[in-house]
Amino acid sequence: MVRSAFHTSPDEVQETLRMIEVEHLDIRTTTLSLSLLDIAGADAGVADRVYQRITEAGQNLVQVADEVGSDLGVPIINKRIAVTPISLIVGQGNPERFVEVANALQRAAEDIGVDYVAGFSALVQKGFSAGDRAMIEVIPEALGKNSRLCGSVNVASTKSGINMDAVAQMGRTIKDLAQVTANEGGIGCARFVVFANAVEDNPFVAGAFHGVGEAQACLNVGISGPGVVCSALERLNENPPPGGLNFGNMAEVIKRMAFKVTRAGEVIGRVVAARLGERVEFGVVDLSLAPTPAEGDSVAKILQAMGLERAGAHGSTAALLLLTDAVKKGGIMASSYVGGLSGAFIPVSEDAHMVEAVRVGALSIEKLEAMTSICSVGLDMVAIPGDTSAETIAAIIADEMAIGVMNGKTTAARLIPIPGYGPGDVYSYGGLLGDAIVMPVNQFSADNFMRMGGRIPAPVHSLRN
Repeated sequence: MVRSAFHTSPDEVQETLRMIEVEHLDIRTTTLSLSLLDIAGADAGVADRVYQRITEAGQNLVQVADEVGSDLGVPIINKRIAVTPISLIVGQGNPERFVEVANALQRAAEDIGVDYVAGFSALVQKGFSAGDRAMIEVIPEALGKNSRLCGSVNVASTKSGINMDAVAQMGRTIKDLAQVTANEGGIGCARFVVFANAVEDNPFVAGAFHGVGEAQACLNVGISGPGVVCSALERLNENPPPGGLNFGNMAEVIKRMAFKVTRAGEVIGRVVAARLGERVEFGVVDLSLAPTPAEGDSVAKILQAMGLERAGAHGSTAALLLLTDAVKKGGIMASSYVGGLSGAFIPVSEDAHMVEAVRVGALSIEKLEAMTSICSVGLDMVAIPGDTSAETIAAIIADEMAIGVMNGKTTAARLIPIPGYGPGDVYSYGGLLGDAIVMPVNQFSADNFMRMGGRIPAPVHSLRN
């Protein structure tokens, strides 16, 4: 087990507690990441083995996380499980077997009390195996009927380019998943992500899975803290330093806040991992600023505190660059084990100020796409008209993947075509998912482009060996 010296002072603890009380600081998730490779198989017993592995390894996760949160005074909001991509575990092209495993994952999540189990996933950036095809075929059924199950498909990478056949399939999959959960506003799509350059240690659902290069079991932590950063910037605006406010001192303030939040995340992650037992290693702290619908817990509000009238205004991409870079710089000084996505999330429905920016016309899909070049997940919890074609959905995804491939970074799309809803309509999911405002999409067709098939080759700078 990896151990390193880690110390924190009483003053740091007290400051952290103040952040919790007034600035919405919390640990967004502790995610127990489990390998299923040693129990893989296409036989009839694989679902039972998956269920047993998760329930045995994760039986104490909720209790331990709650105890640690109470002991240290830092709330841990979500407790989650991530597993090896299920397409690798079942392997063969038997759709029924994948449905059985999906049901087993849901049952395990319910029985041990975790919020979500993620990893109903496939990696098809260069092509499909028989297992990949079979798993993707049942995604609408599996995620539509199992409310705690999350899935993802990696369709592109900088090393391999974009699998456009897979992208086209994702458009159809999302349409079908929306229809299966139409009476709940297409909520199944909120638990499904399409990736370029997916990472192996991401603790955040819906895109989490346990990578093949990971340990048998590890505990990854996803921190949050947009409210902390926003409050610090507002204080800076009220009391500017001698010489006046500038981008340099804004970056400095963000770095300091990120450092403190990351320290809290690592402390908690190590304590939870230790209490779960010697077989669970501490993995990484994911530094991502992840908003919630709560007032003040908003990435969009951070951008406003940086001088923008609304998120989406000209300058938003530059402001997001400053924010994301400063968060990373502060976080990596606080922990040697930073990983996951570690950037800023801008899930539209989960951020009340993002929703307002869409409502007043400041924020469009095109601007979110531009911001994707900077942040971790740019087209996140984006509601689109229910009658959007599968080809158009696929084309939106293709654009998102292209940004990730060319820039050598993770990008992702979580799109929700809400059946029966059009531009400007609002569907309230409640809770963490918030209020989804339907954003208009470009009405010009990309159908012929999306029907070509094949693979967009990797960019030349992928050849770095």
